[in-house]
Amino acid sequence: MAYDSCRPEEFEELVIKHENRLYRTALAIAGNRADAEDIVQEAFLRAYEKSPCFESEEHAKAWLIRVTINLCYSHLRSPWRRKTTTLLDSYPASDPKQDELIKEVMKLPYKYRTVIHLFYYEGYSIKEISELNGQRESTIRSQLTRARQKLKVLLEDLS
Repeated sequence: MAYDSCRPEEFEELVIKHENRLYRTALAIAGNRADAEDIVQEAFLRAYEKSPCFESEEHAKAWLIRVTINLCYSHLRSPWRRKTTTLLDSYPASDPKQDELIKEVMKLPYKYRTVIHLFYYEGYSIKEISELNGQRESTIRSQLTRARQKLKVLLEDLS
């Protein structure tokens, strides 16, 4: 049975089910709470306006994440972009080691933050990330490797 999100009464269910995931993704890429909230709102607005009919729950999730990532990238390229709140002010870690890790991840360029977030926090495979980003698997693998290397250097500097 197909997931029929093109019915307006199911839109609220779609929002409730995916809002936290999209917010975490936008926050990881955009870096601050206010921008992440705006991006998620815009992603759901686009879903509402387009009313796409998704084949499955996984298709809905992938479509929403793809729209969110695209909006984040557009926002980061915007000349009016400015930082108002750091990630840690709005998304505190549960322990000090996680806090330091989040700080170091946020120092990475956004293309590396994106693959780190999708791979480690959202649990996507390299193949799925490549489909979401519209890039080849080899590109995603390289970005993930470089992100890990950069993160390792940053974390070693802390020691």
